[in-house]
Amino acid sequence: MAKKQLVCALLWVSALVGPGPGPGPIIKHAYGYGGGAAASDFVKADGTSFTVNGQLFYPNGFNAYWLMSKASKPSEMDKVSRALRQASSHGMTVVRTWAFKDGGYRPLQSSPGVYNEDMFKGLDFVISEAKKYGLCLILSLVNNFNGKRQYVEWAMQRGENLTSEDDFYTNYLVKTFYKNHVKTILLRNNTKTGVVYKDDPSIMAWELMNEGRCTSDLSGLTMQAWIEEMAGYVKAIDRKHLLEVGLEGFFGGLDQNQEAIQYDSFASSRNVGSDFISNNQIHGIDFATIHLYPNLWIPHADDATQLSFLRDWIHSHSKAADEILRKPLLVTEFGKTSRFAGCNGVDKVAFYRTAYAVIYKLIRARSACAGGLFWQLLLPGMENLNDGYEIILSDCPSIANIISRHSRLISSLHSRHSLWGLTSTYR
Repeated sequence: MAKKQLVCALLWVSALVGPGPGPGPIIKHAYGYGGGAAASDFVKADGTSFTVNGQLFYPNGFNAYWLMSKASKPSEMDKVSRALRQASSHGMTVVRTWAFKDGGYRPLQSSPGVYNEDMFKGLDFVISEAKKYGLCLILSLVNNFNGKRQYVEWAMQRGENLTSEDDFYTNYLVKTFYKNHVKTILLRNNTKTGVVYKDDPSIMAWELMNEGRCTSDLSGLTMQAWIEEMAGYVKAIDRKHLLEVGLEGFFGGLDQNQEAIQYDSFASSRNVGSDFISNNQIHGIDFATIHLYPNLWIPHADDATQLSFLRDWIHSHSKAADEILRKPLLVTEFGKTSRFAGCNGVDKVAFYRTAYAVIYKLIRARSACAGGLFWQLLLPGMENLNDGYEIILSDCPSIANIISRHSRLISSLHSRHSLWGLTSTYR
C-alpha cells in the first residue's frame, strides 16, 4: 500500500477473480489527497446512496471497538496496524470503533472534561493508520451500556438529584457533559496527521450513541427530543461529516402511529424507547442503521428460522428506508455465535454467507441498503476479548473467503452500474 494518505476506500479492485483459498486482493484506492482535503472527498449521502467524489460508495467492513485502547499502549500498537492492514487486504473499506471510554480503568475521559492524553493519542493513531490503509471510520461517541450510567454518576457527584441512568437524556448538566465531549472529539487536532477531526475525510461519520435505549419512556418522546438536540449540536460544529444515531432497528411508540408494523412485526413488538423511523427522520441525521443478532433476539429458534429472520430484518428496514426515510441504510453490526467450536461451524458460515448475499442483492437492486459491518474483528492472541462473535480471519478461512468475495463483487458494481448492467450473481 502506498505511503501517501488515502481517502476512505473507493472503487476499483486490481483484478476481479473468483474466490480462492487465500485472502482477497488488495483494493486499489482511486483517490488520494495531500494537505487539505476537498469537500468532495468526504463520504456523502445522496438520496438513498452513499457517494464519494460523485461516485457510489458501498461501505463494507467491520467493528473493532478495542482499537483506541490497544493503540494507546506502545507494546500493542502493532495490533491496530495489523488488523487494519489485514482488513484492507480483504477488500474492507470501513471500520466502526469507539471514540469514548468513560471512567473506569485507563479511560479516555476520567471525569467530565478531563482526558487521558495517551489514550487520545491512541485514537489519533487509529485514524492515521486507517487513512494509511485506505479505510474510513465511523466513530461512536458514547455507549448506552455503562456510558449513560457514568455520565449520570458524574452529575450526581456534582449534586444533581438523579434516580435513573435514563436521566442522561433529560438532565441539563448531563447533556452539557456529553456536548462537551462531542466538542472535544470533533475539535481534536490529530497529533499524527495535524488534521482536526472535523476536517478529516477519513472519518466517514459520527454516531451519537451505540444502541441507544430509553426504557423509562416507551413513548419514544424522550429519545426523540435528545436526538434532535444532539444532532443539531453536532451539525453546528461539523457540517462536513455524516451523522447517524446508532440504532438497532426497533420500532417504538412513535413509529406505531406510522403503521410501522407493516415493515417488521418483530421490530414493532420490541419497544426499547427508540423509533427507527421517527428517530432517523430528524433533520441532521444522514443515514439509518440497524444491528442484527438473531441468536440473541430469537434464541430458541432453529438455524433455518434465524436465517429467515436475517433476510426479513434487512429487507424490511431497507424497504422502510426506501419508502419513508429516503436515506441510506447501513447494517452497522451483524454477527452470530456458533453451536460448534470456533468460527468454522456450519451455522456461523451459513449466517455470514446469507447476510452478505442479502446485502449484495439489495445493493445490486439500488435499494437503500448500502452495506454492512460485521461484529467483531480480532487477531490471534486476543482471546481475552472473545465474545463468541469474533472473527479471526486467519482462523476462519471460510468466512474470510466470503468477505473477500463480497468485496470483489461490490467493487465490480461501480463499473457494472454505469457500463453494461447488473449481471453478476452471488452464490
